Amino acid sequence: MATFSSVPWANALVAFVIAFVISMPSMFVFAGNLYQDVDVTWGDGRGKILNNGQLLTLSLDRASGSGFQSKNQFLYGKINVQIKLVSGNSAGTVTAYYLRSQGSSWDEIDFEFLGNLSGDPYIVHTNVYTQGKGGREQQFYLWFDPTADFHTYSLLWNPAHIVFYVDGRPIREFKNLEGAGVPYPKNQTMRLYSSLWNADDWATRGGLVKTDWSQAPFTASFRNFRAKGCVWSNGVSSCNSNSSHNAWLYEQLDSTNQKRLKWVQKNYMIYNYCTDIKRFPQALPLECTVRTNS
Repeated sequence: MATFSSVPWANALVAFVIAFVISMPSMFVFAGNLYQDVDVTWGDGRGKILNNGQLLTLSLDRASGSGFQSKNQFLYGKINVQIKLVSGNSAGTVTAYYLRSQGSSWDEIDFEFLGNLSGDPYIVHTNVYTQGKGGREQQFYLWFDPTADFHTYSLLWNPAHIVFYVDGRPIREFKNLEGAGVPYPKNQTMRLYSSLWNADDWATRGGLVKTDWSQAPFTASFRNFRAKGCVWSNGVSSCNSNSSHNAWLYEQLDSTNQKRLKWVQKNYMIYNYCTDIKRFPQALPLECTVRTNS
């Protein structure tokens, strides 16, 4: 009986499969080179771009944290990045990943990852600022260990809503309710920022657990940064002539993603400002009471 390897086309097929498998990592890299996408802006060497632009690390020690920002500014966009958070005893540390405009009446869309003692879960802290006013916090636990591997954290900001995603699963939606009198960020360009810093006055159990500097330096890692957005340069938007290719600009949550969102909020949400009647004894914020079709 002829063996597989003796069949004339078998060796060619094996060679093709091996070549395909070897090439798979490069086929699925969806981000550009970090040298082209971001600038490390502070930290005196604690922020580093490595592996020919494929990896970025931020570190924190007693002297300083570190941070980076996107080269481009956006007015609407969808930003994805993979992050591996500080491992071990990360109490007191915050890894932040957010969009923000400039000025005293700024807009801001926040992901903040609040460190904790070894074995305790990270808290994912989210917030939305409009015209310098925030106070719209929602907090979550995660359904995995965010320090063991990279996971994808995404911010979608378009004219209809802001959506926070974890590994493609929506965890929070902030809708455009301007028609009901709720301000919505739509006029100010925002840049993407990320930082690792010490916030032990509030980050872990309200500041009760302080940073253990014997564990320093603390390090968070970033890769596969991808920004789809309306890039603003000299007052001109890149979307003006290319809007037909920007599906994210019209992206809504379909019924499947609505169910995923409700699953996260039912099982992993630990704080929602819209239910905090002690904080808002007179009346909840307007966006919490407006009824929508969804």
